[in-house]
Amino acid sequence: MIDAGLVWIGPPPAAIEAMASKTRAKELLGIAPLDPARVTEANLPVLVKAAAGGGGRGMRIVRELADLPKELESASAEAASAFGDGEVFVEPYVEDGRHVEVQLLCDAHGTVWALGTRDCSLQRRHQKVIEEAPAPACPPPWRPPSSTRPCAPPRPSATSARARSSSSSRTAARTSWR
Repeated sequence: MIDAGLVWIGPPPAAIEAMASKTRAKELLGIAPLDPARVTEANLPVLVKAAAGGGGRGMRIVRELADLPKELESASAEAASAFGDGEVFVEPYVEDGRHVEVQLLCDAHGTVWALGTRDCSLQRRHQKVIEEAPAPACPPPWRPPSSTRPCAPPRPSATSARARSSSSSRTAARTSWR
């Protein structure tokens, strides 16, 4: 499409490709997953998560350190079956966290608008059941400014710079408060 001289509305293909793997996306943003070999009782609970796909497939909550090896193996097998990619990673699990997303709209000039929040915390098997907008439990510091005014872009990175090089819409998810 781009090669044909048409204007692409959306993230550049390189940004879409980079975001296809959760581990690659986190690497580009400077977020390191936990090393499964170094997880201790103090790190628990943790979440084993498939690097590809979504919809709750390949996800396991680990509350006992002795369960981590079998959950890594089980999640990897499920991810390989569902997505053709058995890569998994480990991250902290936030008990009773909220799954709140912010919809971002970016233009080719680097302007970013936060269009609003939605709470996707009501889930079944790690799949969203209901999305409520605006997110009612979102604390004031996390609420984006009015959608009629541009806001500061997300934390700079190689990927976000490439993503801002064309018009795009994307969602940033946060689950860091109770």
